[in-house]
Amino acid sequence: MIYFITIIGLIGIDQLTKIWAVDALMHKGPQGFIDGFLGFRYVENTGAAFSILKDQQLLLILITFVILAGMIGYMIKAIKTEAPIVVKLAYISIISGAVGNFIDRARLNYVIDFLEFKFIRFPVFNVADVLVVVGVILLSYAILFMKYDF
Repeated sequence: MIYFITIIGLIGIDQLTKIWAVDALMHKGPQGFIDGFLGFRYVENTGAAFSILKDQQLLLILITFVILAGMIGYMIKAIKTEAPIVVKLAYISIISGAVGNFIDRARLNYVIDFLEFKFIRFPVFNVADVLVVVGVILLSYAILFMKYDF
């Protein structure tokens, strides 16, 4: 149960930061945060990572739904089989991020992005994106170094 409560909490953080981005950044130019490192810029992303499948909202929703179903199934299995905590954290993170962006895509037909690295040329992203990336890194670690097997 704690795993699903954590997922809901992380989704809430993602959605609250996006509400903040709309209120604080929409119709404004880029804002500095950590000089030369990180800033804020409001972007409406109609694609997936790096804007792939731009303007293909129905397809992205269907893909997300399928991935979410699989991730939830794997997480339930990980909980039942007492998989290492890093695996459970990976699934929690991936599911939370996927649902956070799914909510935007289903509700708005785009995803709100607002975090921008200033020191490199990199797409603007959001908290949900960070959660997915962290989850994938944790799961990769478990598979490669802990020999985790689904």
